[in-house]
Amino acid sequence: MSGTFETRLAEMGVTLPDAPAPAANYVPYVITGNLVHVSGQISNGPDGFITGKLGDSATVADGQAAARTCAIALLAQVKAACGGDLDRLVRVVKLGGFVNSTPDFTEQPAVINGASDFMVEVLGDAGRHARAAVSAGSLPFGVSVEIDGVFEIK
Repeated sequence: MSGTFETRLAEMGVTLPDAPAPAANYVPYVITGNLVHVSGQISNGPDGFITGKLGDSATVADGQAAARTCAIALLAQVKAACGGDLDRLVRVVKLGGFVNSTPDFTEQPAVINGASDFMVEVLGDAGRHARAAVSAGSLPFGVSVEIDGVFEIK
């Protein structure tokens, strides 16, 4: 089903992939009441995992691009949770961003802006959310960014 949010994605040249399968013993999302809790989505692009440590081998711009791929995967999970109808999404409630970074790197918020800005660009006010952006000494598969989220649906 294609609606308002998917039309906006198409205008941006973004096609949501199939929702990524979990990599271990967990589910990709849990629906409780009108909330969808989406498991952490790691930075993954057309050529595979987006890896690198911020403050060392990856720039803030690299991290922002990686965070954007996480946001796309999050929306793919929400679409799956909504039976294929992304317009059931009411709003992004909260994102939790983890940045693979060196101990002296302090620009985690700027990196996670790659996801936050994308959500607002696609969803407008429904994309505005509470957020955390924290450093991680390492992330699965050496990825640069992992983001989980909570979303309100109807």
